[in-house]
Amino acid sequence: MRTYHFPLDLVRERSPERPVALVRPAAVAVAAQWFQDNLKADVFYAVKANPSRWVIEALVAQGVTGFDVASLAEIELVRSVMPEARLAFMHPVKSRSAITKAYFDHGVRTFSLDCEDELQKILDCTAGATDLNLIVRMAVSAEGAAYTLSGKFGVSPDQAPSLLLSVRRAVIDGLMGVSFHVGSQCMRPSAYQAAMAQIGRSITRAGVFVDIVDVGGGFPSVYPGMVPPDMSEYADAIHRGFNEMPVSETTELWCEPGRALVAEASSVLCQVELRKGDALYLNDGSYGSLFDATHSRWPFPTKLVRDGESSGELKAFQFYGPTCDSIDHMPGPFWLPADIREGDFIEIGMLGAYGVAMSTGFNGYGEHDLAVVEDAPMASLYGLAPRSIPTVRTTDEEAARKVVRLSRPKGRAGQRKKSRR
Repeated sequence: MRTYHFPLDLVRERSPERPVALVRPAAVAVAAQWFQDNLKADVFYAVKANPSRWVIEALVAQGVTGFDVASLAEIELVRSVMPEARLAFMHPVKSRSAITKAYFDHGVRTFSLDCEDELQKILDCTAGATDLNLIVRMAVSAEGAAYTLSGKFGVSPDQAPSLLLSVRRAVIDGLMGVSFHVGSQCMRPSAYQAAMAQIGRSITRAGVFVDIVDVGGGFPSVYPGMVPPDMSEYADAIHRGFNEMPVSETTELWCEPGRALVAEASSVLCQVELRKGDALYLNDGSYGSLFDATHSRWPFPTKLVRDGESSGELKAFQFYGPTCDSIDHMPGPFWLPADIREGDFIEIGMLGAYGVAMSTGFNGYGEHDLAVVEDAPMASLYGLAPRSIPTVRTTDEEAARKVVRLSRPKGRAGQRKKSRR
């Protein structure tokens, strides 16, 4: 990948015809360091958030060795970068062949489940292995999350005690744990503590000892209209919840951040192919990297990338993607200079999570070029840029004067529990 100081440098050099994913490995490193310094938990990156090779490499370089994987493809990707990585197959429903290959071909020992049938499937496909780490996915409330993830997976509180007991009996030389997910883009730190209290009651009812408490993902990033509390509040809530659970001093605390590690680390450079009033037709859209802008109507931050002056008047725009499908529509509003026109480039920020990862090849579109940029993201929870999201900056030189210098954020360094695996 070529490296540019600013996106405008790329536009000046080659005026790209395809969308370009602008990647910032330094932002991944800073976020990863925050989790390692401030959360007393083993970090397992949720690969689904952004399975790009450069992300895995950046995390490994920063000392992250754990990865939450949901498919054989993700397992193979991580193994190709870090053969000795700790892999947790945390999809609660897996095919028999996936379990068999994960265990025997790739050395995966940690598997998630939320029912008796999946437990038996795992035992059958690993030939009754005695070295399994089995994690029970629990259903919890998802209030305060932008995406609720409680409908598809998780054993209910009334059925949890019997499943916990079955899993405890099945674990011989490995570890037995519990996990949950408070929902994606969780805006309430207290949701973690409440979920841990609920799970603690199930553990007490089951009368079992757990070796692992995995608080899952849900850690947020910052978007227009969605500025979460300070990240330290999430760490504090999790530490309080863990201290109040019926667990021992040897119980391990795990987490599976995805969005919070990578959202700031990438943006997408698009080109305007046509303007119709307040509608801009782009060469990227909902079948590319703008899934959330379409289906969740998130108005991601935008800026015009033009080599020259632009109007000081801002106007609200809606976007249409390049496919023939009318659903390929991003209502916004996206605030840009009023004189934006065909041929202009737009940078859409905060797309490191569930951006290019969601791209398809529908209608012949969806491919992206890649380039490294050295400027700061449009917003950050880790001190990389101002907490407030800029609506527009007319040139990258102006942006350089306004962003805060890249620096490692200060925080309370916590002593992590020594891993037993």
